[in-house]
Amino acid sequence: MRRSILLAGLAILALLPGTGTAADNPPRAIATVGMIADVARNVAGDCVQVDALMGPGVDPHLYEAKSSDVRKLRAADAILYAGYSLEGQLGNVLERLGADKPAVAVSPASIDTGELISVQDLYGIDPHVWMDVSLWSKIAPTIADTLAGIVPDCAAAMERRAAAYREQLAALHQWVADSIATIPEQQRVLVTAHDAFGYYGRAYGIDVKGVQGISTDSEAGIRDIQRMVELTIERDVPAVFIESTINPRTVQAVIDGAAAKGHEVTIGGELYSDAMGNEGTADGTYIGMLRANTMAIVDALGGTTAPWPAALADWAERWEQNEDA
Repeated sequence: MRRSILLAGLAILALLPGTGTAADNPPRAIATVGMIADVARNVAGDCVQVDALMGPGVDPHLYEAKSSDVRKLRAADAILYAGYSLEGQLGNVLERLGADKPAVAVSPASIDTGELISVQDLYGIDPHVWMDVSLWSKIAPTIADTLAGIVPDCAAAMERRAAAYREQLAALHQWVADSIATIPEQQRVLVTAHDAFGYYGRAYGIDVKGVQGISTDSEAGIRDIQRMVELTIERDVPAVFIESTINPRTVQAVIDGAAAKGHEVTIGGELYSDAMGNEGTADGTYIGMLRANTMAIVDALGGTTAPWPAALADWAERWEQNEDA
């Protein structure tokens, strides 16, 4: 009798507000890369569990999905990916999975093609849109709309969070622009391992040169390296940059080539290009990724970072970052 009463009581508790499975087991969304996942987490709050398929140091251009990845994608309630071939062959899998669940390519769904950079290769469009904060902020409402489809009760709250997050990103965008503007014009050139910073250069007024092209699926040739050597000498570039997802040997070849011709150039730091930093750290957030990149670039090329925006003070406090940047 006592057991029956207990079971009946548990059944009643399960029906009470706040104790059901919607709160304890929220819907799950899978984002292919961290730059999407972090925006989605800021928009979703506690309404949706958001996981990133590819972690720090993973190159999405070369990523090959494992069977366990496909199982995760199939089990997810929604899928968010960049599109424009960033995810390589995985893009075909994502499109097929979209037949029975929301699977949204956030860049094409959010940003007019007239605002994107066209490239003369298999991509057609440069997929590294997150390097322009003002453009990337446009994916927040798209994500809110997508996730509202799997948790309608949270639609209004997610819309508000998306708007608030876009205000933070507007402040970040201006901070990056102000910081880059302090670099002496002659030295305002960013040499990196591959051409992932085109949107960054266009948005913030810095000349960007990649040893490799848009993708990393082909090696840089001797001519590419020699071209970069000549550029660093001509522009008196003091530093070049490696990337967290790419072997640094091509950048080192540029440094060695410049040294052989009497020009000293150093490694200015490691930039986040196709992946963010470690999860649970400041650099493992989208804001932190752009902050770390900008600070490294400005410091190495002779500029001074602008004061950190008041609109991002809460972010700095949460991640224990110096607001003086």
